[in-house]
Order: sequence, then structure tokens, then C-alpha cells
Amino acid sequence: MTITAGLALTTTNCASSPPSPRPDHTDPTPTPTTQASSSAPRTQTGRATTVLAELDGPAGLTLILTAAERDQSGYLTLRGTLRNTSNVLVTVPAQLRGTEDDIVRTSPSLAGATLIDFTHHKRYYVLRDSDGNPLTTIGLTRLKPHQKADVFMQFPAPPATTGRVGFQMPLFDTTTITITG
Repeated sequence: MTITAGLALTTTNCASSPPSPRPDHTDPTPTPTTQASSSAPRTQTGRATTVLAELDGPAGLTLILTAAERDQSGYLTLRGTLRNTSNVLVTVPAQLRGTEDDIVRTSPSLAGATLIDFTHHKRYYVLRDSDGNPLTTIGLTRLKPHQKADVFMQFPAPPATTGRVGFQMPLFDTTTITITG
């Protein structure tokens, strides 16, 4: 009887108190452009939503860059969202992964992106890990109508004296962005 009462009290406590959110994440409110599906890419929440650039691409795809953060390890990470603004299923173009032989053999990615340091006249490519895989979002094959996916690309950081860089992605507009971190 004591065990039954203890279990009933535990069940009541668990059912009456909602789980605490993790301190670094918040629960986003669904919007009409968010595709609710178990196969939809996970979104990162709690990040700043300042738009550094919005680039139009093929078939209704839009790339919105929201962060260009330089870290102390010598890397520059771009973060943003790839969004299907159309009313139809869109296949993410294979050209976004670039044309290098080693990259073409990897899964779909955004490895074709490059940065241009106008100050020092250098072009930076997406970094690779020790197995040759690009340090960028991988596995993007299709986006449902109005679906969006959080994306990232990691590059070698230009020198600290460089505050603005050009950004290029195959099939998308080109733009200049400000490094925010």
C-alpha cells in the first residue's frame, strides 16, 4: 500500500509539472512557413535573427544569412536558413556542393560556397574534415513547399582586419556581408 501511494504521488507530480525547457533553447511558435513533420530538419532556436543577406536562387529557393561569426580558433562560421518559398516540392540543386572531385563524392551539401576577402585578395572555400567531408550542412536533397532548413558553412577566418567579405553560392545571387563576431 505504501508503494502504491508513492507511485500515485510520483505519477501525479510528473503529470502536473511540464518539463523544463533547456536554458539554451526555446520552443518556437509554429508559423505558416514552418513545415511540421517528423522528417523536417531540426531548427536551432535562441539564435539572433538579424538578416545579413537574403539571396535568391533557383526554383523558389532563398538563402538567408543571419550570422558570420569569427572564433578564436581561426574559423568563420556562417549560419542561416535555406527556404523553399514556392508551393511545390523543390529538389536542392547538386551544383550547391561545388565541382571538386572529392566533394562530388560526398552527400549533398553547401560546399560550393566561397568567401572573397577583398582587402587581402583571397578566396576561401568551405573547410573539410580529415575524411574530406565538407564542414557544412549535408544531406539536403528536397524541401517541401514553404519548408525551411537551418544551415551552416565553416571557412578559414580572414585576418581580423577584414570586416566585410563577399559571399558566393552557385546558382544564387552574390552579396557582401559583415563579419559579426
